[in-house]
Amino acid sequence: MRKSEMKRWIVVCVFTILLPSFAWGQKNSTDTVSSYENRFIRPLVDVLQEIEQRFGVRLKFTPADIEGKMLTYADFRIRPYSLEETLQNVFSPTEFKFERQKKQVYRIRPYEYYRRTPADGEKLLAWLHGKYRSREEWEVRRSVLKSDFRRLLGIDPLLAKSVDSPRSFKGKERKYDGYTVQNFALETLPDLYVCGSIYAPTKRGRHSLIMMPVGHWADARYNPDMQYRFAALARAGAVCVSFDLVGWGESEMQLGKGSHNTALSQPLQCLWGVKILDWILADRKDIDKRRIGVCGGSGGGTLSVFLTLLDERYTAAAPAMSFTSHFDGGCPCESGMGTTRAAGGSCNAELAATFAPRPMLVVSDGGDWTAGVPTLEYPFLQDIYGYYGAKQQVRNAHFPDERHQFTPAKRQAVYDFFIEVFGLDGDRCDESRVTLESPAQLQMFGCPEKFPAGSVFSLAELKSLMAAPE
Repeated sequence: MRKSEMKRWIVVCVFTILLPSFAWGQKNSTDTVSSYENRFIRPLVDVLQEIEQRFGVRLKFTPADIEGKMLTYADFRIRPYSLEETLQNVFSPTEFKFERQKKQVYRIRPYEYYRRTPADGEKLLAWLHGKYRSREEWEVRRSVLKSDFRRLLGIDPLLAKSVDSPRSFKGKERKYDGYTVQNFALETLPDLYVCGSIYAPTKRGRHSLIMMPVGHWADARYNPDMQYRFAALARAGAVCVSFDLVGWGESEMQLGKGSHNTALSQPLQCLWGVKILDWILADRKDIDKRRIGVCGGSGGGTLSVFLTLLDERYTAAAPAMSFTSHFDGGCPCESGMGTTRAAGGSCNAELAATFAPRPMLVVSDGGDWTAGVPTLEYPFLQDIYGYYGAKQQVRNAHFPDERHQFTPAKRQAVYDFFIEVFGLDGDRCDESRVTLESPAQLQMFGCPEKFPAGSVFSLAELKSLMAAPE
């Protein structure tokens, strides 16, 4: 070997030996040294602190969210002449977003797939409007929306695994002033039960039926605001059916509380709504099938919209404090399956529009994400209903001074709607005559030991049964 070749070989060997140490040293010096070799990397928290000092602003964030996060080419993302451009450059390659709260205060949040801004919603609705300008064009779009919604939701595989002849249980009927309450449990998937309560008028005759999905308020269907709504409408002449959320109430005894924060909760709650309606119509002979409604608030309002997409039997709907064009619902039971991806991109407002021209009441308020409904989503719905010459069939009850609660005023708006469209007895729709019950009174089983033998008692067990071949 020549001397020159020997020298080159020695250099290569030495460099090969030292390279790992060099790279390790660079990696561990990123806190203090920012250079080409490490892509000018800096801790994200340091960059945010510098931005605060440079621009005299406050950046609000949860330290745990950004702990250990590093930013490449950090210094080069800063624009000394523009705070907004700086923030855009800093956060564009990350899983974070920023939102201006006050003049000098910005909130930094992890990216939320289900939440956009009202401005985003306005642009989306404008884009959607460009896809249809007539009833015929809309109905083509509606057909695609409904089929794609079912596909994304994954409801049909669940329906295929559901029980054809389900076991059902009813508790003792409790009689109050003008109405009764009876608890029930219905087998939906094999050995999996959904529990709820039926509020029915004492007056004989053919009654309307209103399904009552509940939202995420404390105690869910046991909540006094919910009980007032169920019982008052029952006194007025409607059979009202409330049922548990996945992982709430008696469902928690079977699946655990954590089951609610899974993607499965969205199609499973929809399945429960479909199966309960099937069962009620088969079990009761006093239901007028021409008058079937659905009314829920918050997450229950979102589920109300979903049920109208899945079932043509509904003739009136009153979703409250729920859908917009820019918020899909922060709970996986509303957004876990990404159903707003339907038909190339949609939103819950457009999904709700598929109910046209049947009567719909949209309840909104000024204290949550529905604040812009009167000027954004409601006109959009009116346009869709206008294709059928039925603008008067959709209405908005807006409460600008209220927050995210099913208040007496909002409940009254719901009462007035169903009194009108279903011909209920408004004189009997009286909350002062309602008797509130305890959670224990509203439970069918009350404890795991009283569930039928062989019942599912974990989410893992349910998933295993669902995955098993037929």
